[in-house]
Amino acid sequence: VGLHNHGSWRPKPLLDTAGFTLSFSSWHRKNHQGSQALWKHEAVQKYLETLSKEYQQVSHLLSADSLNDFDQRALRRRCASLSPIAAAFQEIKEAEREVRELEVMCTELDSRDEKQLLELALEEKESLDKKMNMLCRKLFQFLVPKEKYDRSPVILEVTAGRTTGGDICQQFTKEMFEMYQNYADYKRWTFDIVNYTPAEIGGLHHAAAHISGENVYRHLKYEGGTHRVQRIPETGMSSRMQRIHTGTMSVIVLPQPEEVDVKVDPKDLRIDTFRARGAGGQHVNKTDSAVRIVHLPTEGLAVECQQERSQQMNKEIALRTLRAKLYQQVIEKQLSQEQSARKLQLGTRAQSERIRTYNFTQDRVTDHRISYDARNIKEILSGKEALDKLINRLLEFADIEAVTQYLENLQALEGGG
Repeated sequence: VGLHNHGSWRPKPLLDTAGFTLSFSSWHRKNHQGSQALWKHEAVQKYLETLSKEYQQVSHLLSADSLNDFDQRALRRRCASLSPIAAAFQEIKEAEREVRELEVMCTELDSRDEKQLLELALEEKESLDKKMNMLCRKLFQFLVPKEKYDRSPVILEVTAGRTTGGDICQQFTKEMFEMYQNYADYKRWTFDIVNYTPAEIGGLHHAAAHISGENVYRHLKYEGGTHRVQRIPETGMSSRMQRIHTGTMSVIVLPQPEEVDVKVDPKDLRIDTFRARGAGGQHVNKTDSAVRIVHLPTEGLAVECQQERSQQMNKEIALRTLRAKLYQQVIEKQLSQEQSARKLQLGTRAQSERIRTYNFTQDRVTDHRISYDARNIKEILSGKEALDKLINRLLEFADIEAVTQYLENLQALEGGG
């Protein structure tokens, strides 16, 4: 931080991860280090010390009367962005000091064989370790800029894959859709079903929902991709032979900003109506209330809605969904040199590109991007605390990877300079 030759104030840039793609690949290089491990990294300490000093300088400059209004506003914005980082940095330093004091105390108590006091000290140390981990996570959340669409509602789509196991994919797709519906309820979000195409034997071919609430896209953006299931079917020859079948389903999560400025020419649309399918409502299969809209210029991009009894309301929802998909194409075009959101999520839908495996025979869920195993599949599929824990683990790893990549790039630039 400092003053130009002309006297105006110029801030140093905060962490900028706009060009990063969170592929999670670096975690295999870094042995899945957590927030506390990254905090101890020399480059992180150096970077945070720099930001802490800058915060002190900015605070000092703000108290001066010599700056013009423009610089005052810039300083206040900078101070607001640095303040939580500096505060978290000092909190962690203080917690570290307390841990060191406890470690010394434990050594002394151990030598005197004061068992009860030692147990209390160890409990306090464990509590401080948890506090440290929480503070480190909070610090890295401050460091990583929020993505543009983190607060946006989303369109979430699920589609059954193909397998020789018959209906295993359709059944799993239904369970997954219900899991996200339950998760939305757990997070107190609104979950509106836009399209629901059931399979013949109780499963689900395809479904889509509009989900709105607090930070929906932030929590769901890493759910997009190919999900694999391994289980013994409940009926048929495979169930009697205890033969494990493998199937897949795919999830797409598209952010839907409140104001999507995409112009759609009615002449470019083909609008079909048909009878609604699926559970619920006396109107199902009795009236042509469901709507399918095909966008002709994009080689047949199609959306369906059968949520409402009114054909007009279904048409409005379908148009909103279509605009969101067209907007996503605009975003992907802008990011053509990077991994686009849809490509990152879908790939080719091959099993080798799976992001997560649900192994029912071993009662285990594995997220392959962060090599994280969770037990109790039923708890995960219930869409509550266990799923929230897994999603937050992904968010933590993504934040740490962003900080790691930034510091690696920074060190490379300094080394080259």
